[in-house]
This record gives sequence, C-alpha cells and structure tokens, in this order.
Amino acid sequence: MRTRTIDADGPVHVAEFGGQGPPFVLLHGLGGSHLNWMRLGPLLGERGRVLAPDLAGFGRTPPAGRRTTVGANARLVSRLLDSWAGGPAILVGNSMGGLIGLLAAAARPEQVAGLVLLDPAIPVAPGVPRERQVTLSFAAQMVPGIGEAFVRRRLRRLGPEGMVRETFRMSCTDPSRIPPEVVEAHVDLLRWRTTQPWANPAVLTAARSMLALMLQRPRFRALVRRVRVPTLLAQGMDDRLITVAAALLVARSRPDWTFRPLPGIGHIPHLEDPELTAATIGEWLDGPGAAAWERAGGGAPATETAAG
Repeated sequence: MRTRTIDADGPVHVAEFGGQGPPFVLLHGLGGSHLNWMRLGPLLGERGRVLAPDLAGFGRTPPAGRRTTVGANARLVSRLLDSWAGGPAILVGNSMGGLIGLLAAAARPEQVAGLVLLDPAIPVAPGVPRERQVTLSFAAQMVPGIGEAFVRRRLRRLGPEGMVRETFRMSCTDPSRIPPEVVEAHVDLLRWRTTQPWANPAVLTAARSMLALMLQRPRFRALVRRVRVPTLLAQGMDDRLITVAAALLVARSRPDWTFRPLPGIGHIPHLEDPELTAATIGEWLDGPGAAAWERAGGGAPATETAAG
C-alpha cells in the first residue's frame, strides 16, 4: 500500500494498492478511512488499479473548506474519477460509502462502469427491529448538541483503542478475524484524528446527511431507480447495523442487480473475510457483471477470481 495526497478542490489523502488494468475506487464507511481496505485492496490489486481515498472529513483528508455530507463526498468522488481513473471505474462502497457510490453512479453514470455495494447504508426494513445500541447511537448523532456530547463522552470513556475495538465488535461476527496489525493501524489513525479540531464535526455532518437520506424512503427509492450500471449487492447475513431484511427489500426492487448473501459475516466483509469478499466480486465480474468489467477496460471476462 502506497499513500499520497492528490488534489480534488483541496487535498485528498489516498492509498493505492498497485496493479494494472481497470480502475477500482474503494469508498469507506462512516468513521472509516483508507485503512478499511488494507485487506481487500491488495486482492483487488491483482486484477486492476485500486485507489482508496479518505473522503473529505475522514481519515487524513481535512474538509479544507469542503462540505462533508454524503452528497458533497459523492461529488468529490466524481472529481477523483475525472482526475485519476482515465475512464469508467468500478466503485466498491461499504456502508456510507455504498450510499455515496449510489449517488455518484446516479449523477454521473458515464464515470461508473459498475457498482459493488457491501452492506450499504439503506433504509431499515419496516417492522424489523435493530439492536437497541445501534438505534440509540444513530438517534443521538442526529440531534445537534446531543450528538457532539455523545461523541466526546464516548471518546473519553473508551479512548482510541477502546473505540476501535468496540466498532469492530459491533461490526463483525467474529472480530478476532481482524489481524492485530490492522487493529493497531486504525488505533494509530484515530489517535491522530483526536488532535484535529475538524474531525468530530465532519463525521457528525456526514452522519446526519446519511441518516436523513435513509429516512426519506421515497427519495431513496428514486435514487435506486436512477442507477443504470451493473450492480452487485453483497450483504453480511449477521450484520447488526444494516439488516438482511433491509438489503432484500432493495434487491427485490432491482431484480436486474445481483444479490449475494455472505453467511457468517457482519457489516464489514472486506475486513472480516477479504478472501470471500474478493471472490464474490471476482465471480460477479466474470459472470453477471461482465459488462461492467469490459466497460472498465478489462476486455473479455477473466478466468480467475480476484482472490485466486
């Protein structure tokens, strides 16, 4: 993994995972960064060129006068695609990054060859309860003043290491699958972010914009209808943040998309089981998503998966 800073109406910290061929752009979730792709990025790098940006207000990318809403970050992704990809790219987004991928693909379909949604941020399924801790956390973040106090108290109570470990505990079926060096890298970055005055306000702004869109069901359904690129929706069956029932509702609304359940996996499959995730993406690109692979510059479908 090589990191550098590129310009997109301001500095954007990115990680590149080598490789040649079609471009992949990996979009992290709320509170995430390029480090979320430490395990999957090299596997996709066997198949193409891979870029993992820190979105504005996340990781090591400061707002620098830019808004940090999901809509603003979707526009940032479009600028990155203009300057880096050199043609249509395959977007891979997790959680909030999946929602940003949907926004980018709907707004600028000529830039997106295909879309991979890994447990994307989507509206809850009516009548299907979520864990109380998840509901209370999201509700607190939505309220000005309360959200800021909630984030400060959580950091004081847990510290950077405790926050990272609690996040992985909530997001994984088995957090022990994440190697210690990956955990430590996330802790080191969070320690640095606690010194940045823009960090918490940027994340809260993003969270509020994301949740507002998720709560507007007609607007979200209209967004999904506007996506006209081949799409893979892969969902961890044990996800406690975005339920399988919610993902199935989206999949049923778009029968032309490919839905792949991931047994025994939680909210962050790219960290919990990168080999399974890479194989799932590779099989889609070689099968139902072959048109996306070709449009991205991959030519005829490959004979091996990204994990193989």
